[in-house]
Amino acid sequence: MTRTRRDFLKLGSAAAGSMLLASSEYTRFWAGPASQPLKILVLGGTGFLGPGVVDAAVARGHVVTLFNRGKTSPTLYPNLEKLRGDRDPDKDEGLKALVDRKWDVVIDDTGYFPRMVKASATLLAPNVRQYIFVSSISAYASNAVENADESAPLAKLEDPKVETMGEGYQFYGGLKALCEQAASEALPGRATIVRPGYIVGPNDRTDRFTWWPVRVARGGEMIAPGAPSDPVQIIDVRDLGAFLVLLGEKNTIGTFNAVGPKNKLTMQQMIDACRAATKADPKLTWISSEFMLKQGENGDGQIPIWLPYTGEYKGFHTWSNKRAVAAGLTFRPLLDTTRDTLTWFRSLPAERQADMKAGLSPEAEKKILAAWHAQE
Repeated sequence: MTRTRRDFLKLGSAAAGSMLLASSEYTRFWAGPASQPLKILVLGGTGFLGPGVVDAAVARGHVVTLFNRGKTSPTLYPNLEKLRGDRDPDKDEGLKALVDRKWDVVIDDTGYFPRMVKASATLLAPNVRQYIFVSSISAYASNAVENADESAPLAKLEDPKVETMGEGYQFYGGLKALCEQAASEALPGRATIVRPGYIVGPNDRTDRFTWWPVRVARGGEMIAPGAPSDPVQIIDVRDLGAFLVLLGEKNTIGTFNAVGPKNKLTMQQMIDACRAATKADPKLTWISSEFMLKQGENGDGQIPIWLPYTGEYKGFHTWSNKRAVAAGLTFRPLLDTTRDTLTWFRSLPAERQADMKAGLSPEAEKKILAAWHAQE
């Protein structure tokens, strides 16, 4: 099945286990206990972003409770309190486990439908100080404007009650925008909205970023889409998790684009990081965005993360992160993220490594390269 851009932005892929504290770089970015331990409720906590949050919170000495169905990595975090239930309040178990419980901060990284976010936020509102909702830059109505900030218009749905992502995740952004609204209305002046873009790093089972160092390591002639100077925005899951915890520690209220790095990252720099991590040196063939568009690589194609730096996608990888950086968002070196991701991927069984979930197949890449050389 072909995965779309919005599909790759969707949070919540399953994790085999937590490796998020494995690298020494993590402690350098997020070291030592917090001055005042908090009681933190994480809705989810065992997928991809969830462990990034949990590990950061535990490292800071906070008391963490997880609320989930117990279906994704149920044995993860055996020493933490786990409450079982369902985000859907209409289910038998629903949110019952949260009734009359008190926490300082709630971090919601599994909210996709406004009815369910409204239910959890409304239930928890009397007994929590702050509700942090993880949204997405897909919540914006347009990606055509460069360097846009958090004031940009949000996506809207014709049917605000829809509870399906739709074909190609066409409703994903609008649903996230409505989820933001639901959380903010339930906790006026106490809700924090965080809009990440592409979240990458160890345990990312979409392979959206992983495909790049794996492809570079294979060597040979390799497609480099667009131009070397085209922008790219990604954020390491561990840096995002630490930022969410920091927002809770400081009780920071507002809306933030959690995209990285701090300064512009180019396609050339991203590929160079892959070269350094793999010590491989493929022959790069830069193919124009216009030609890639003709091959169907229009942001919903087979090359992950990259989008053509033109037209409706012009601003996709240029969202302003100034507000988040001012609030404390920091970024580890891209080389560290690349090395850690590759180390994790190479630890997987051989059959899983052979089953990449994203990226051009060797056959598809050769076909595009042949077409490009034919018209040169």
